[in-house]
Amino acid sequence: MKYIDEYRDADAARAYATALAALTTRPWTLMELCGGQTHAIVRFGVDALLPEGIRLVHGPGCPVCVTPIELIDRAIAIAQRPEVIFCSFGDMLRVPGSESDLLSVKAQGADVRFLYSPLDALKLARAHPDKEVVFFAVGFETTAPANAMAVYQAAQAGLRNFSLLVSHVLVPPAMEAILSAPENRVQGFIAAGHVCAVMGYEEYLPLAEKYQVPIVVTGFEPLDILQGIYMAVKQLEEGRAEVENQYARVVQRAGNRPAQQIIQEIFEVVPRKWRGIGAIAQSGLGLRAPYQMFDAERRFDVATVSAQESPDCISGLVLQGVATPLDCPAFGTRCTPERPLGAPMVSSEGACAAYYRYRGHGAALEPSR
Repeated sequence: MKYIDEYRDADAARAYATALAALTTRPWTLMELCGGQTHAIVRFGVDALLPEGIRLVHGPGCPVCVTPIELIDRAIAIAQRPEVIFCSFGDMLRVPGSESDLLSVKAQGADVRFLYSPLDALKLARAHPDKEVVFFAVGFETTAPANAMAVYQAAQAGLRNFSLLVSHVLVPPAMEAILSAPENRVQGFIAAGHVCAVMGYEEYLPLAEKYQVPIVVTGFEPLDILQGIYMAVKQLEEGRAEVENQYARVVQRAGNRPAQQIIQEIFEVVPRKWRGIGAIAQSGLGLRAPYQMFDAERRFDVATVSAQESPDCISGLVLQGVATPLDCPAFGTRCTPERPLGAPMVSSEGACAAYYRYRGHGAALEPSR
């Protein structure tokens, strides 16, 4: 890559739009799987360039958004303890639990800190041996290697005052849950390039074959996304269902083997509940038995904390691609970034936040085609 601008060239974008219009003979529905892609689509108006028959729907590709509400409540319960320094990525602090959020708890005096890396939490644990340092391990496969490395280093160093509150989720089981749902309308996927940079894309091959859907691994700039859409539509028009890699400058078929090895050393696949969606079998990561001494849920005995989602929030439908943010009667009125009902309104990768920021918040605005 020379410059970011080369992937935002307006003339090249219009050329892709023209090529798509010439290629498309019938309606097709595609789902992008990453909240970063959703923000790029809405910010740069990628959906407005598409021919009338191509519809984009937004998937469960925001790990903050799909973190279960009870995990937020468990995080708050841990953070409120006087002996705890609770650490998290910044976009988790405003995500609403059942009654509060981590930023409000911080304002009330809890020691809540936002960090850029779980390895920074290890430094805090070393510097504060009299405190319990907890890191909120949220994310897809992309952030799992760093969290796994933090646990590995803590074990090697014998740090007993460090733990993770784990809420890792996996992309392929979510895709299968969408494809197997009776109301599914997704005919092809724009897969998340950063996840595939870690995991590769071999695990998508059985999905493409089983459900006969094209899956195109795609980057995050406007031209990446337009080329990925073109590749997916070309497959659909030709009656093919394959896994293709648009993001070849970053992603390799096998992915990052050392990153996968540290994930497999520290974590095992477990069932996981997704906010707004429900339980998906074998769709998460949990600490393996030799490392469960670093499990904050066990350490602070909060695993039984439960909560209910607001009945006014349709984020589950948005995350499954069944609805858009503009279909929500609370959007921009009772639900805003300042007073969110659900996580997609405050996450930096949330679809509702993207629409609010880049499309305004009037009810008259048109959703993506």
